[in-house]
Amino acid sequence: MLRLPIFIILLGVLAYVSNATTVPWNNEPTGRTIASLNADTAVTFANPRHATLHQVGDFDVTERNAYLDVRRASTGEMQRIRVLIRTPKTDTAGLPAVVFMHGAGHGGTPDDSFGDIATDLASAGFVTAVIDKPIWSTNDITRDYPASAAAYDQVVEYLRALPNVDAAHVGIYATSESTWIASYLLQQDHDIAFQILLSPMVYTPRQSLGFLAAQDFALVGAHDGYQSIVRRVFNADTALLGLTNFDLADIPNADAYAIPTFVAYGSKDVMTAQVDGTETIYDLARRSGNTDVTVRAYPIANHVMRLGSDEEDGTPFADEYTRDVADWAAGTVAGLTQTSERVAGDSLYQSIAVPDDLAARRGLTVYGLLLHVSTLVTLLVAAVVALAAAGRSIRFRMRRRGTIRDTAARTSALGFAHGFGNALLTLTLTTLATMLLFAAGFGQVIMGVVRLAWGSAPSDDPGIMRWSWPVIQIVCTLVVWAWSGVFARLIEVATARGILQWPPRRGSIRAVVTGREPVLASTRLGRVLFWATAVAMLHILLFFAFWGLFVY
Repeated sequence: MLRLPIFIILLGVLAYVSNATTVPWNNEPTGRTIASLNADTAVTFANPRHATLHQVGDFDVTERNAYLDVRRASTGEMQRIRVLIRTPKTDTAGLPAVVFMHGAGHGGTPDDSFGDIATDLASAGFVTAVIDKPIWSTNDITRDYPASAAAYDQVVEYLRALPNVDAAHVGIYATSESTWIASYLLQQDHDIAFQILLSPMVYTPRQSLGFLAAQDFALVGAHDGYQSIVRRVFNADTALLGLTNFDLADIPNADAYAIPTFVAYGSKDVMTAQVDGTETIYDLARRSGNTDVTVRAYPIANHVMRLGSDEEDGTPFADEYTRDVADWAAGTVAGLTQTSERVAGDSLYQSIAVPDDLAARRGLTVYGLLLHVSTLVTLLVAAVVALAAAGRSIRFRMRRRGTIRDTAARTSALGFAHGFGNALLTLTLTTLATMLLFAAGFGQVIMGVVRLAWGSAPSDDPGIMRWSWPVIQIVCTLVVWAWSGVFARLIEVATARGILQWPPRRGSIRAVVTGREPVLASTRLGRVLFWATAVAMLHILLFFAFWGLFVY
């Protein structure tokens, strides 16, 4: 009669928290494709005036270094960057040029980035520039995109000023994260001649990364319950933490696609929304009056257009990718009319829609932060009290061993009564084991997503990421039932001691406090340990509820 109502109340509270923090998410439409018009990715042009179109390998290449000081306007920070310039060996003046822009990651130098593609384009008659990534004091989540755009534009101006470069034909090569920077660059500099976009991130980081996580969680075989984590994370109000890059202003915008654009996708790229991205790029290009957009999709290629896994060094580009880029750029700067299909290669595929309804939810974020901080604090307090209790128990046993024959007395350092000590130990170990199972399942999901992003195929057997969620739900429900039994027993003993009657039975409170007639334990440390641990374990249940484990 007592345990069941307590169980219903506890479970009701946890289920309410799970449902109240649930974020709606629309994945429709699913399984969309854009069929290519030609399997051949080659880019061809009508050339009635027989302009010379150089190809990869036509020239030997020379290299030299230059150095520029780039300034971050928002803070005044300066960074000295090295620019590796590759030039075709030719006396021809008025050469076109390309500036390469780094993707995600903290590093990026001329020595470990774009070496092969920059050399190939230089051998096809382009002056190429690869630079140290402009990062100043920023990191991956605080990157200053407008400042980065200004830094790359400074390199563009440097190339324009070179005597062997045609200032009207300097373009950019942007990959992944740097396509956000390219959008700012094209708003600042309307004289960029052309752009090559490799796996472009067309939407805001919130939408792009939300799509990435949701799609990849499904592809690796994670249980649908783990999607609730994606929904909550990508609806967080990161501005509360000073992270303003989640929602970039004017992304996407028509200015970003107002110039001749070559877009490349790989069929194994699981990070970009290829169908929605292509449709949006064409729509924005039309709004800006640009009809020169070419899309190529390469089979077996990954996010950076390589064959194989990014874990391996020296993986080659997809077949004919470098040829196609060089041919397109050469024909474009020559002002020729393209005769090949605008969309060619492999068919584009997208498993779910881009979640364009994602938004910063301040209430959810504040509650989540408070819950996680309080959970860590209560766990820390419980751990400190548990260490103190363990020390006391060890000292008690060492002092009493061999001098007291009564076994009960010899094992009552904390004075737990009515089985509360064993119940507390069992529930604590069970709850912590459940937490470890949750961490293991989610950790395997993350590793699966990382391997997928690197170009590896998902495992045939998802393993713990598939079955751990329902197991955790069952165990959590059983833990709530067990806690309801503990609380019911606590109320029962307290009633028998006369504490819960009104007024309390005379002397009952003093008897409990002194340990003469204990409800929980005869020692103060035992009582503190019980309540500190109970509060910490209940916080863990609220933690599970926040992430959706009590949505049945």
